[in-house]
Amino acid sequence: QVQLVESGGGLVQAGGSLKLSCVASGSTSSILDMGWFRRAPGKDRELVGEITWRGGSASYRGSAEGRFTISRDYDKNTLYLQLNNLNSDDTAVYYCAADTPAPGRYNAWGQGTQVTVSS
Repeated sequence: QVQLVESGGGLVQAGGSLKLSCVASGSTSSILDMGWFRRAPGKDRELVGEITWRGGSASYRGSAEGRFTISRDYDKNTLYLQLNNLNSDDTAVYYCAADTPAPGRYNAWGQGTQVTVSS
């Protein structure tokens, strides 16, 4: 099993930046891909972007494209999400998730970290 712990959330003004981290432990050798998701108040959880764990190739969804950057330090088992030019629509709980050979896509989740953008 893989355990995930996020950190780095907080309160930031519109236009500001934050960098989130997600440390993986446990059966990290089983990780195939990792992703960042978010759930805004009153909305469904959505995929922000994902990265191939070994190759480090990232892709993004929606408004994350061009503003957010996903990276990872493979040796430190750490996933990052750099958030730039934040706006109030980015206020959400951000979760990291790992995809492993276990059944189901993204079958390991962190507890989430709150990002609040003030206008």
